[in-house]
This record gives sequence, structure tokens and C-alpha cells, in this order.
Amino acid sequence: ASIIFSFIFFAIAFYLCWNPGHIIDALGKVLTPILLGLLVLLVFLCLASLPASHDAPTGEYAATPLAAGLLEGYMTMDSIAALAFGIIVVTSLGHTGGGIGAKVVRRTSTAAIIAGSLLGVVYVGLGLIGHVIPNAQSYSDGATLLADAAQMTMGWPGQIVFGLIVLTACMTTAVGLIAATSEFFHRLLPQVSYRAWMIVFTIISFVLSSAGLSSVLAIAVPIITFLYPVAITVVFVTIITHPMRLATSALWTFRLSAWMAAAWSAATTLAHVGVATDAFNSVLMLSPLQANQLGWILPTVVAALIGACVDLAVMKRSAT
Repeated sequence: ASIIFSFIFFAIAFYLCWNPGHIIDALGKVLTPILLGLLVLLVFLCLASLPASHDAPTGEYAATPLAAGLLEGYMTMDSIAALAFGIIVVTSLGHTGGGIGAKVVRRTSTAAIIAGSLLGVVYVGLGLIGHVIPNAQSYSDGATLLADAAQMTMGWPGQIVFGLIVLTACMTTAVGLIAATSEFFHRLLPQVSYRAWMIVFTIISFVLSSAGLSSVLAIAVPIITFLYPVAITVVFVTIITHPMRLATSALWTFRLSAWMAAAWSAATTLAHVGVATDAFNSVLMLSPLQANQLGWILPTVVAALIGACVDLAVMKRSAT
């Protein structure tokens, strides 16, 4: 049954990815409104029918709630998904707006503001469900909590509603990532068409999905752990060096910071999978926040500053 479901799921995702110019229509006009509507229904019913819980926060949320929330947000690793979905947005807007340019930048910025605002509302709503559901601290994960909240407020139809929430959320992610990956590899190797890449990545996704969640996590977690600091570094360096790039390309700022983030991530990943764990950890633990998987930040900032000094020196030499 799981294999049949996965086959149907990825067949639908494949169909929605077939024309990259229509992906925004499929996601923005159909799947996302359904997802948001179901989430609003669940949040509204929970707030209207469940008594507010008055349990005191525990653990890290009692001592340092802001830091705990930031770390939990970091561990979602959404920046990688944001970069992938950015490809979809830019490509689709380019198809409808006459190529990449200032107009696409403005429209992408508007889409980002809208998406960020809606995500903020969604997360606040989900947090409020956790606030009002009875005995919230007994739950070890959010999925079980939300499933029970749907059951309490809607009975057995609530299970269908919650299942549709998960289904539409996963479908939008699958469509976006298959399309973004295919688009990226088509740009990297133009001789292979977008649709050929799409077939390859859909089959890979189906095979991994059929292998089960534990297999997916065993493969994906080390890869994501390696990529995430690099992705965040690229995002922040791009933003911070924008004024600087009016005079210089900030080449070494990008290179040194990205190399340092990649090297630190590689060492962390190898230690995590059991390769020279003691040797790597003896060095990695010298950096603050390594216990929270944030040890790469300080070395990367130092590398970026060194790179910026090199870029400024090169710029001055070119000017003279």
C-alpha cells in the first residue's frame, strides 16, 4: 500500500512539474490555498473550542525561550528549501515577465514578503494550538499534537483534514524541489533537457520514498547537515556585501567564507557518521556553539572578514 501511494503521489507531482511555466499556477492557485484554508480551519476550531492551557514552560523554553526558538527554527533547515523554491519563482516569473531583470526582482521580492508574512501567521497559529490543547507537554512531537487537536475538534473528519494538510504540504514541497533540481541541472548540463532530469529525479524520489522514512533520513540528514551552513553563508554574504559589490565583486569574501563553512560542515558530518569522531570533535568543540551545531558561525565570520580585507586591498590596487 505504501508503494502504491508513493507511486500515485509522485505521478501527480510529475504531472504538475511537466511545464515549469505553470508551476506557480499549480501551487499558488490550487495547492497552497487548499493548505492555508485547512490550516485556518484547524486553528480557528482549536481556538474556539479548546480551553486555554496554563501549563508553565519547561526546559530551555523556561530559561531561554528566544534562543530555544531560534535553534529549533535553525534545525528546520528551511534555507535550503528557500533557495530551491527561489529557482522556481524566478524561472516562472521569467517565463511570464519577459526574462530576468529588475521587474522579476521586484516581483520576487513581493512574493518573498507575502510568503514570509503568511509563514509567520501559520507558525503563530500552530503555536496557539499547542497553547490551548490540554496536556500539551505530554507530546513528544508536533505531528501527534496536531493530529489529536484535529480529532478533538472535528472527530473522525478531523483526521481527514489533518491528513489533507500533510498531503498538500508535502505535495507542494515535492513539486517545488523536483522542478527546482531539474531546472538547476538543466542549466548545469544544457544538453540534457529539463524533462529528462525531471524523470530522473522523480524516479529517485519514488525509490527513496518506497524505502521508508528511516532510509530517507539515513541518506538525507548527512547531506543536509553538510549543505545547510554553506547555504546560510551564501545568503548572508550576498546580502551583507551588496553595497561592497558596487565597487568590487567581493570574490574572496564569498570564496573564503563558503570554503570555511564547507570545510567545517564536512568535518561535522564526518564526525556525526563515525569517521574520526574523536579527532574531529577535539577541534570542532573549540568553537562556541558547536554543541548546538552552530560552531561554524565564528570561523566563517572570520574567514569572511579576511576575504573582505583581501577584496578591498585588490580594489585599491586596481584603482591606483
